[in-house]
Amino acid sequence: MNLVTYLGLAYHAEQTFADSLRTVGQGHAKHPDVLFTCQALAAMSDEHVERLTPIVQRYGASSGKDVKEPERLHADGLAEVRSGPVGLLRDLQDLHVLGTLVQTTWTVVFQAAQALRDDELIELCEHASGQNSRQLSWLNTRLKAAAPQSLIAA
Repeated sequence: MNLVTYLGLAYHAEQTFADSLRTVGQGHAKHPDVLFTCQALAAMSDEHVERLTPIVQRYGASSGKDVKEPERLHADGLAEVRSGPVGLLRDLQDLHVLGTLVQTTWTVVFQAAQALRDDELIELCEHASGQNSRQLSWLNTRLKAAAPQSLIAA
């Protein structure tokens, strides 16, 4: 069964997203809304990783960290932030791309969970997808707010 591969992808994608949110929040801390919202959004992804771990174990891996993903099935996170207004805009855009990877991964896993009638995994997928929608919504709103200042006024 290849589901464990996608469970590993969900695990890694959520962890990368959380780490990247924290990096951007700290790197753009002069914008308090970015700092505190990124911390809150990262906590959501941390919860998803925590809840996913026993499910990954149930499907045969010792932890989400141990799942071997095929080449190019993962995304690199943001290790550092860019400076200035355009830097914030690009960092938010990169976070949105990572969040979209998380979203599509949960969509795929949800389809498998339904086919398997795995109620625990279905509930996690629904919960994580709902929170991920909130994460993406904030990123999209913050991108819209930052764009005029970054692209015209700066």
